[in-house]
Amino acid sequence: MTVPGDEYERTLAFAEIALEQIRALRQPALPRNFEIWYQYATGYNAELNRAINETLAQKGTLSDDDIDQIYNTYFSPSRMSDQIDSVGSRVLDEIKQVLSMIDDAAGSATSYSASLADASEKLQGADDGATLRAVIERLVAGAKEMETNNKKLEARLSASRQEIKQLQQNLETVRTESLTDPLTTLANRKFFDSALAKAMTEAKEANQPLSLLMTDIDHFKSFNDKYGHLTGDQVLRLVAMSVKQNVKGQDVAARYGGEEFVVALPHTALQSAITVADHIRRAVMTKELMKRSSGERLGRVTVSIGVAVLRPDDTAQTLIERADNCLYAAKRHGRNRVICETDPEAAPVSQARVA
Repeated sequence: MTVPGDEYERTLAFAEIALEQIRALRQPALPRNFEIWYQYATGYNAELNRAINETLAQKGTLSDDDIDQIYNTYFSPSRMSDQIDSVGSRVLDEIKQVLSMIDDAAGSATSYSASLADASEKLQGADDGATLRAVIERLVAGAKEMETNNKKLEARLSASRQEIKQLQQNLETVRTESLTDPLTTLANRKFFDSALAKAMTEAKEANQPLSLLMTDIDHFKSFNDKYGHLTGDQVLRLVAMSVKQNVKGQDVAARYGGEEFVVALPHTALQSAITVADHIRRAVMTKELMKRSSGERLGRVTVSIGVAVLRPDDTAQTLIERADNCLYAAKRHGRNRVICETDPEAAPVSQARVA
């Protein structure tokens, strides 16, 4: 897919900001350092930006140790798998302890059974009260010991049940984090790619419609450059909120990258998808932005949206490309509008991009 001109310029601008930060702090221009500052420039990860800003406010620079810590926290490919491995190890340890307790309880039960058999034999041969009393006392003591062991096992099993439940919640949290965009709390591209593939398979098997919306914030780079990344983050969250408010049920909304959002609409024909897209567009343009630090009114932002519907021979790539073509047709025809693949405005753009 051809990279549009504004995308090319936007990514170069982020790269230039990253290099300026590296020069200003006199850091080595290593791939790791560039990756950190490039992500910082995009404002994609609010937690990363906050961590860097706080460190710079305290120290005025980032040491090698600071860079290592930031990279390991926000970029290390093994970070998520390490968290999963940690939870898995704790679950295994808990299971081992429970199994050990069960083995002990089984041993106690065997011992108690042997004690009962011995008492039975002695009761049969008991010919005086003293012997009978001794046997009964032994049975009572054994029963009390068994009761105590059972209570300990029950308490341990209850504690383990709670611990494993908490570990399951931790694992679910890690899984959710790996599939969620941290800034907007929408699904991330990894989750969306998987969800779209599943939705396409189901739509084709059931012969049901499936529509796709590609959304891009108009003039986002200029807005971001003028008011700063924090305000840019506010814009991204505003658009994400507008998307969330207009999708439901099986719909899947995600931040696709940068200022681009995508929505898959199962069981939704083209005309209904256009209606959803226009609701999103209107929801965005009706919200007025305000700079939190100063109360300054920043005006309104708009979005352009492209809409495509699944065809029998579509792959995920071809469906996304058609919606993307419609999106850039909307950009070229004035922005703040919705264009679908059947609109006459979409055809010349599609041909131009293919060429």
